Amino acid sequence: MTDVIAERAAAASDASFYAVVHPAHERHHLASTRFDPAESAALRRFLDHVDVVVSIHGYGRHGRWLDLLAGGTNRELAGHLAAHIGAALPDYAVVTDLADIPPELRGLHRHNPVNRPPGGGVQLELPPRVRGLAPASPPPGDDGVSPVVHSLVAALAAAAATWPVPALPPEG
Repeated sequence: MTDVIAERAAAASDASFYAVVHPAHERHHLASTRFDPAESAALRRFLDHVDVVVSIHGYGRHGRWLDLLAGGTNRELAGHLAAHIGAALPDYAVVTDLADIPPELRGLHRHNPVNRPPGGGVQLELPPRVRGLAPASPPPGDDGVSPVVHSLVAALAAAAATWPVPALPPEG
């Protein structure tokens, strides 16, 4: 579901999209730091033309059913996303304080693709309830996606549309 969320948000905001999609039956987690642009032309092309990245991940922790975790090195972007997501999903909490995010979910490693663009990025970790994978998740609509996912996609698209794009240097 994280790939669906990311792809829909990118399409809605006319943003770039790159995904690493694990097979549904695969339970082994592959760390983001294992994906190297030196070994992937597609990842290299993506990183070469973006200023910042928002990476969508899933996580599960007992007692954190309603917490979306906004890690990564771009703390200003994390706050920007949190404002948009918080307004769209008032029953959930967007955690931006790195001290309140488990170390392995902070997304701070310099080899993590989310931190490789010039402006860094945000690694947004979504609990199962937001992804529609928990018994307490709202039921999906006719398109197979829950209302929470629709609201999250709209919030991500709005955040992308209102994030300031750096000015291009003058031609000369």
